[in-house]
Amino acid sequence: MLNLLKSVKGVLKPKVVCNDNNVFRLHYKATTSLLLVCCLLVTSKQYIGDPIDCIVDGVKGKVMDTYCWIHSTFTVPSRAFGKQVGEHIPHPGVVTPEEGDELKYHKYYQWVAFTLFFQAMLFYVPHYLWKMWEGGKCQMLVMDMQSPVTKEEARRDRQKLITNYFSLNLHHHNFYAVRFFCCEVLNFLNVIAQIFFTDLFLGYEFTTYGSRVVEFANMDQEDRPDPMALVFPKMTKCTFHKYGASGTVQRIDGLCVLSVNIINEKIYVMLWFWFIVLAVVTGLALLYRLAQMLSPQLRLQLLMMRARLASHHDVAIVARKCQIGDWFVLCQMGKNMDPIAFKELIGKLAMRFEGKDTEA
Repeated sequence: MLNLLKSVKGVLKPKVVCNDNNVFRLHYKATTSLLLVCCLLVTSKQYIGDPIDCIVDGVKGKVMDTYCWIHSTFTVPSRAFGKQVGEHIPHPGVVTPEEGDELKYHKYYQWVAFTLFFQAMLFYVPHYLWKMWEGGKCQMLVMDMQSPVTKEEARRDRQKLITNYFSLNLHHHNFYAVRFFCCEVLNFLNVIAQIFFTDLFLGYEFTTYGSRVVEFANMDQEDRPDPMALVFPKMTKCTFHKYGASGTVQRIDGLCVLSVNIINEKIYVMLWFWFIVLAVVTGLALLYRLAQMLSPQLRLQLLMMRARLASHHDVAIVARKCQIGDWFVLCQMGKNMDPIAFKELIGKLAMRFEGKDTEA
């Protein structure tokens, strides 16, 4: 397990300068890492052994395994439950189909690893776009201002440069902020799309999968049909055709053990809950962002919280002059600067905006 986690440690590596927020990091760090670990688990024989093992007379095991992996296996959902296992049927859904029975073919297991990897990359896309659009602006602005032991002369020079920068570029940061807000919206749209994509991938079983598992856990053991066995069966059937000794076509039915589904069923239960929580948290974060855009008073309060050491008078002067983009850049800087240095910067900006500091 440690070796698997080391494979994705680069995604989790903390950044020197933070140019996003916690909800954003839940998408490109937490979710991307989770999906990559799941992808590695599915492909690791150390945990599941052979993904499929088929039992059949007259065909070599490896041949049958390969054939059934490529051409899929099937169950009969109408016979999955309601019959006594061990007496009427050998396993849920594993019966000889009769006329009128609907067969459910299971092909998804061939693609689970690829799909999880593809989903991981999609969760990383908004971060990649923001990284390109941001262009290292935040890091350049807070350079030498993160440490509380910076030399006094270097700190004064840096504050002077930032103050001059804001004076010259005041009201020119709106596009910078809008691009970040667009990436936040993209995060939300992506997680919603991922829920429906996974539902399509699993034969429209995913959207209710987690709730059915919870219901299953709360039912009496005698009455409860296992939804995980329906979506991710461990035993399935596979039909193989070959020529017999007389040259006629022989149909051979085999039983297949899908050990890979032991991992798959747990992965998708976890992903169901994670996607739901992530979608709700991201939606609430977007509503909060909308409130920030519409309420100057809220932006003032948030800037005061960020510049908690600065006087309220200075913060109010700066907030009054700033548009949404300027406010956003200041908040980004406040997350990365030493609190004392940020307090001094707010003071200098207030003096410049009042016309008391004309030094350029």
